[in-house]
Amino acid sequence: MTAAATDLGVSQPAVSKLLRNLEAHAGARLIERNSRALRPTAQGLSLYEAAGGALAVIDAALEGVRSDVAAIGGSLRLHGPACIGEGHLHRIVADFQDRYPAVTVELIIENRSVDPIHENVDLALRMGPPADQNTIVRRIGFSRRILVASPAYLCRRGRVSACEDLNGHDIVATNASLLGGTLPLRRGDQKIEVSVRPKLITNNAQVLIDALKAGKGVGTTQVLLVADELKSGALIRVLPEYEIEPTEFFLVYPSSKFLRPTVRAFIDFAVPALQCIEGIY
Repeated sequence: MTAAATDLGVSQPAVSKLLRNLEAHAGARLIERNSRALRPTAQGLSLYEAAGGALAVIDAALEGVRSDVAAIGGSLRLHGPACIGEGHLHRIVADFQDRYPAVTVELIIENRSVDPIHENVDLALRMGPPADQNTIVRRIGFSRRILVASPAYLCRRGRVSACEDLNGHDIVATNASLLGGTLPLRRGDQKIEVSVRPKLITNNAQVLIDALKAGKGVGTTQVLLVADELKSGALIRVLPEYEIEPTEFFLVYPSSKFLRPTVRAFIDFAVPALQCIEGIY
C-alpha cells in the first residue's frame, strides 16, 4: 500500500480509500488484509487480469498520440540474465537513451525467468524458448559456448589434446552446460558426452570468468562473456574443434499488451545490436 501511494503520488490513507471505493463499486472484497500481510482474493485477481489489458490499451493510445508529434518517451521496464545483461544489454540501453533521451529505463538483471504480464515487464531477454503461450516471442539467435582455460592453468596441468583428457582436469562450469556428470560436446554433426570432474559449478557469469582467469580449471563459457579475454590472451580456447551445445536467446513481451511505440522502438533498436555481439549467430 505504501509503494502504491508512492507510485501514485498520494498518501497511504488515500490509497486505502480508493481500494474501499473500488471494492464497494465492484461489490466484492478484492484484497484480504490483516496486520501482517496483504493478498489478492480470487475476485481481485480476476479483476486485475481483466483490467490489465484495458489499461495497457489506454497507455498505448496516450503514447500513440505522443508518437504523432515525434516523441518516443515514457518508461520502459526490461529484464535480462546476468550473462548478457551485465556486459552488453546495459550498453545497448545507454545507446538507445542517447537516441531517445525522453525514455526512462528500469533494467533488471537477474538469473530467473519472469512473467512479463504479472510482473509488469515490457520486454524480457531469455535464454531458452519460453514455455508461456500467452507471450510474444522473437528469436534473437544462438550464443556459442566453448571451452577455455588460463595459460597458467594449462602450463601447470598440461594441454588438453583430446576430449578424454578432460576427465583428468578440474572443470569450472555452469549447471546449464553439464548433463549429470558428463559434458556434452559436438564437432559438426558429431556429438559426444565426456565424463568430467567439476571443481566449481556456478550460475554466476562473473564468478565463472574470475575462476577461469585465476587458473582454477578448464571452463565452459559463452563466447560473448570472454571475447576480450580471448583477444588479450588472458584465456585460451581448449579443444577449439569442439563446442558445447549453444544457448538460444529470445525477446519476450506480453501478447495481451498493445505494443507501445517506445517498446517497438527499443525492439527495432536492440535486436540488430544483440545480433552483432561477438559469439551470437
